[in-house]
Amino acid sequence: MKAVAHNKMYFATTRTAVRVFALLVALLICVSLGSRAYAASEKYTFVLVHGATAGGWEWKSTGKFLSDDGHTVYRATLTGLGEREHLNSPDIDLQTHIDDVVNLILYEDLHDIVLTGHSYGGMVITGVMDRIPERIRHVVFLDAAVPDDGMSLWDLFGGRQQDPTRFVDGFMQVPWVKPGTPPPHSVKHSIKCFNQPVSYKNPAALALPVTYVAFIPKDQSAEQRAKTDKSWQRAVARGWTIRTFPGRHVAQQEDPRGVATLIEQSVNDRNQPSGKAVK
Repeated sequence: MKAVAHNKMYFATTRTAVRVFALLVALLICVSLGSRAYAASEKYTFVLVHGATAGGWEWKSTGKFLSDDGHTVYRATLTGLGEREHLNSPDIDLQTHIDDVVNLILYEDLHDIVLTGHSYGGMVITGVMDRIPERIRHVVFLDAAVPDDGMSLWDLFGGRQQDPTRFVDGFMQVPWVKPGTPPPHSVKHSIKCFNQPVSYKNPAALALPVTYVAFIPKDQSAEQRAKTDKSWQRAVARGWTIRTFPGRHVAQQEDPRGVATLIEQSVNDRNQPSGKAVK
């Protein structure tokens, strides 16, 4: 009888332990799912910086998708470009444009931002990172220039192109800049923006988490791009996350929803141990 009673007590205790364990597992699952749901619904502040000759207008559709997802979005327009064309001058340089974005962040009192730059905008956000890293949560280079400290855009691409038709009266002239076209449209761009070096040596800036995104057109493979793209190679050497997106250099105009989603997904990317620097 004692053995039977003992067995009954043993099994009752075991069933209780199992129930408690199952309850704990269920509780952990609920907490986990809840935290994931919170992470998925977390909202960010994005500062979008356009490329050469363009303006904030070029990121209107992408910005709207980000806003529709509940985020706060600032589309910077650099001095002399876009709706600020009336301020255009050959005296505008890279530092002017860095100041544009730094002051936007400071005067709007933005913190914990996700800073993105497209094309030439990579030069601009590099300078912004160096100046105010404490305001930045994450950085995304969207098919953008990735310079080293003391490097200009012309250094990045192997020097000034010797085509006199492209450099007139202190401005770069390109085929897609067509005077007289109804706005929004691209405009001429001061040469000083391309030959002025950028500073990138602040230790706090170097430690920021960064994602490099290569826009890959149909006639190119990611493997081909990786072999020739010095910006990609610098990003790898710095331990940045590398992502690719199908599209041409202006993929944000071809697929704004896709680019908006890509930017959102990049926010939690983290740097990996860096390798050998690319010269």
